[in-house]
Amino acid sequence: MTDEKTTIELSANAQKILDLVKDLSAVDLNNLVKALEEEFWVSAAAPVMMWGGWWGGDDGGGDDTVTVELTEVGQSKIAVIKAVKEILWVWLKEAKDIVGAAPAPIKEWIPVEEAETIKAKLEEVGATVSFK
Repeated sequence: MTDEKTTIELSANAQKILDLVKDLSAVDLNNLVKALEEEFWVSAAAPVMMWGGWWGGDDGGGDDTVTVELTEVGQSKIAVIKAVKEILWVWLKEAKDIVGAAPAPIKEWIPVEEAETIKAKLEEVGATVSFK
C-alpha cells in the first residue's frame, strides 16, 4: 500500500456534512455511526470484515477477541480520564466524553491480552471494567 491519499469527489452538501463530522468527539462520532447503520441498514464494519481473509485473520468476532467496556468510573474520575487518554491516544476532551458516557465501550475486537492490560490500567485508578 502507498501513503498517498485518495481524492474523493464530494457534493457541496456532502462536504458540509464531512466538515461538521470533523468537529465531533469520539463518543458523538461513535453514536452517529451507530445511528447511520440503523437508519440505512448498513454496517461501517463490513469492509473490515471483507479484508479479514486477505490479512489471514477472522472477521474480528472470534473467541480470541473482546470488547473492553468501562462499566463504572469510580471515585477518581480525573485519573480515569487520564488513563483513557493514554490508552486510546485521544485528546483530553475525547477522553472526558468517553468516560462521561460510561458504561461505554473503550476498545472493541481486541486480543484478550491487550484487554487484560487495559483492564489493569483502568482498575488501578479505580474504574470498573468488563469484557463483552
